[in-house]
Amino acid sequence: MAPQIPKTQKAAVVQKTGGKVQIKDDIPVKQPEDLAPGECLLKMHCTGVCHTDLHAALGDWPIPPQVPLIGGHEGVGEVVAIGKDTVHSPVKIGDRVGVKWIAYSCLNCEQCRKGFEQNCYNVKLSGYTVDGTFSQYLVSYVNCVTPIPDGIPSEDAASILCAGLTVYRALKYSETVPYDWIVLPGAGGGLGHLAVQYAKYMGRRVIAIDGGEEKRKLCESLGADAWIDYTTCKDIVAEVKRITEGKGAHAAVVTTASSSGYTQAVDYLRDGGKLMAVGLPAKATLDASIFFTVFKSIKIIGSYVGNREDANEAIKIAAAGKVKVFYKCDKLSALESVYDLLGQGKIAGRIVLQME
Repeated sequence: MAPQIPKTQKAAVVQKTGGKVQIKDDIPVKQPEDLAPGECLLKMHCTGVCHTDLHAALGDWPIPPQVPLIGGHEGVGEVVAIGKDTVHSPVKIGDRVGVKWIAYSCLNCEQCRKGFEQNCYNVKLSGYTVDGTFSQYLVSYVNCVTPIPDGIPSEDAASILCAGLTVYRALKYSETVPYDWIVLPGAGGGLGHLAVQYAKYMGRRVIAIDGGEEKRKLCESLGADAWIDYTTCKDIVAEVKRITEGKGAHAAVVTTASSSGYTQAVDYLRDGGKLMAVGLPAKATLDASIFFTVFKSIKIIGSYVGNREDANEAIKIAAAGKVKVFYKCDKLSALESVYDLLGQGKIAGRIVLQME
């Protein structure tokens, strides 16, 4: 028997750019008979909250979001309907699947063919250009959702779909090898604490940079080889060089949404080092010495989420127990207070919202 699909649902909506998020219970649910071929309807179990969601609500990025906006882009739910005339669907009704930042990619353009689905010319972005995961039901696409394997709770999987995927790809393309030194500014945050674990899984040595005792304990418990508290350390560059016996780190994966995490990386990287730019400050620029960038053969690489295969790999590693998401659960109605804490940088790990 097909599950009963309600006509309306509860969702978190931002009516206008910079406006307060509102919880509404009269948002229409697209009915199964109205789904287009290739679309699927999900009943959401839970959704993570990412700093990107706050940027979307504030509208402070150079590319404006759609409004009114249902945000969210790292959710897990169950497929409850698939559009009529959908052919060769890789998922079926009843499957548990995940929704990512990349809601849709065409798979046919040059970027998609080269494995850069995140840069698809026809891309749709969850919670930014199309409705996202802060809702009880969500329309997605059978070829773009990520199957969630057994062995990982939905709450853990949610954060892997964005935070985990993003840092996994950045580490994967950092051109480092086992025993290399990786610096992780923002290591105690939502992305950073996962980056510590994926880096250790890959055999890298980790220098965690963040602020405060709670984040220190978290990073050290996850296996960070060294800790630097930016609130008390007077010379981060000198400290990184001391830890690495004067040579500097092989790579930095900057996950913080503050420009300060980028400013010193060129200085503490060794010759041939890689700066993987991940965190997205709203309006900051990357200020690096051109002379030393060239003289030291530094590579600065923008790493933007990941493709479907990166997501599958990241999820499988977590499902195998190699990466654990540290999160606190709350209800969808708590989203506004979560945004306040995110803006203040007071969240260690991740926040996951369960549907009410």
